[in-house]
Amino acid sequence: MKKIETDSRIEIKKVYTSADLPKDTSGELPGKFPFTRGIKEDMYRGKLWTMRQYSGFSTAEESNKRYHYLISQGVSGLSVAFDLPTQIGYDSDNAMAEGEVGKAGVAIDSIEDMEALFKGISLKDVSTSMTINSTAFILLAFYVAVAKKQGADLKNLQGTIQNDILKEYAARGTYIYPPKPSMRIITDIFEWCSKELPKWNTISISGYHIREAGSTAAQEIAFTLSNGKAYVKAALEKGLDINIFGKRLSFFFNSHNNLFQEVAKFRAARKMWSKIMKDLGATDEKAMMMRFHTQTGGSTLTAQQPLNNISRVTLQTLAAVLGGTQSLHTNGYDEALNLPTEEAAQIALRTQQIVAFESGVTDTADPLAGSYFVENLTSELAEKAWELIHTIDAIGGSVKAIEEGFMQNEIAESAYNYQRNIETKEKIIVGVNSFISDNEISPPPFKVDDNIRQVQINKIMALREKRNEVKADNCLQKIGEHAANGQNLMPVVINAVENLCTLGEISDQLRKVFGEYKQ
Repeated sequence: MKKIETDSRIEIKKVYTSADLPKDTSGELPGKFPFTRGIKEDMYRGKLWTMRQYSGFSTAEESNKRYHYLISQGVSGLSVAFDLPTQIGYDSDNAMAEGEVGKAGVAIDSIEDMEALFKGISLKDVSTSMTINSTAFILLAFYVAVAKKQGADLKNLQGTIQNDILKEYAARGTYIYPPKPSMRIITDIFEWCSKELPKWNTISISGYHIREAGSTAAQEIAFTLSNGKAYVKAALEKGLDINIFGKRLSFFFNSHNNLFQEVAKFRAARKMWSKIMKDLGATDEKAMMMRFHTQTGGSTLTAQQPLNNISRVTLQTLAAVLGGTQSLHTNGYDEALNLPTEEAAQIALRTQQIVAFESGVTDTADPLAGSYFVENLTSELAEKAWELIHTIDAIGGSVKAIEEGFMQNEIAESAYNYQRNIETKEKIIVGVNSFISDNEISPPPFKVDDNIRQVQINKIMALREKRNEVKADNCLQKIGEHAANGQNLMPVVINAVENLCTLGEISDQLRKVFGEYKQ
């Protein structure tokens, strides 16, 4: 009989029995440590997951129209995609931004762009997730400044910044500064938010991009949790209280097509994180809970026969919900070809709504608990992930493992094996290497106008014309001073954006102090 393995090299038996159940799971309940079965006793019976749609393109004004559309269609939280220049600290008028402005997300250069992005949307009434890392502190400052102008109580402001720089070094590449000052900025955010934005999730520790880069499910767990340990240890070294900042940590995972493996992955990760936090000194169970957002797998989507992606996203949605996610973004079926059209975004949202209201999977907490197969796979994945975590600990932790290229090499090898299996047809991708159609129909493309950069440049020029240059220069100087002497950066960055300093100017000021990281 053919041997069947998951991508994490866990052999799947032809049948599972009660003898395969792990010994340590019989008394586990939802809402109770170690949270394998979920972080709430009733899970979705009490409250559904937050339905987000990751969106952002062109200008703030154009993205604002999409946000209003999504809200009208029933999304319960916004999720902002930023363009590449915004992600790596360049204003739209910088030569490095040419050809990229507004393409992979929305261009945000100043507080005025952020105001336009959320025009007509009350920030005190919406939960906003921002997928941003190197410049997360600046985008958070823009958001806070706009919320203040709206009259919102910052103590009640809810949302998340991704703010996970370690996975950028390991898997994605949108870093600016070296690891040490980058970690310092992150702990500055932890410290400031614990006092000023107590309901804000200060980091979304991301396995998503690790999986997108080609990792296995076990590697996604291990590398994500190892990075999480590094952030917690950095915060502890700064003297922060793990029982306070620990409650505002969140995670971000991928959901791929292997339904049972993905469900087991989420359950294993939750259990493992509770143990890690307890071992690091957490005594409040809420600080041991793993709260996570899920996005369906972008790398699983195919340009060939794109309507097949609706089925893939449905499987991935089920895996995320059966695995106990707190919020979810579903990809558009056309994202292998272009930014999602309005139609594709609506179908993606409707997929979540159908699962929520028509499938019955939300009627009871952790409905796959007790399955011989799922419980065994949860345990097997945890064992594989622990092996990798122990290896990383032996190297010296995540930062050291990244600097030595361990994570990058592991991901690259897994990505190679995955692609080789597709090319040899050991792994079947419908419409790509099997079941190919000669008369494929592609949906109409959604493209961003190349003139967007000039629109943004004009806005920056107008902003600089009307601001007080002396005040702006003083603000930037203060940022440089705080960066050099170790004072918390958040107050001076917020003051700078309120005085119309741009994202690129603030990033450049810190480049002068911290330098740039080159791999």
